[in-house]
Amino acid sequence: MAKQSKPSERKVWSEFGDSPATERAVPDLPPSQQEVRIQVSRKGRGGKTVTVITGFQHKLETLTNLAKTLKAQCGTGGTAKETTIEIQGDHAQKLLQILVGLGYKAKVSGGK
Repeated sequence: MAKQSKPSERKVWSEFGDSPATERAVPDLPPSQQEVRIQVSRKGRGGKTVTVITGFQHKLETLTNLAKTLKAQCGTGGTAKETTIEIQGDHAQKLLQILVGLGYKAKVSGGK
């Protein structure tokens, strides 16, 4: 069975180094047009609790800046990955208030 490559993994030949054609096009939508989900998770993290926010449609640099702001508001660490932000600890309600204040359509998903 032949392995199929994802569109983001395709390499385009370029005589002069990396081509912008190899970059994945990501829409950088305004917050009011984005629906994000906030979920608290412990799976695969060695028992540590992490608040995961998914559904962002931003460029990585915009997402990184937003993650920095959220980490500062919560007073904790975290990271930005592709379309998600992970914040250390259980900060679902606080993040919900912050994101709604920034104009996102945010919901807490999952329960205890």
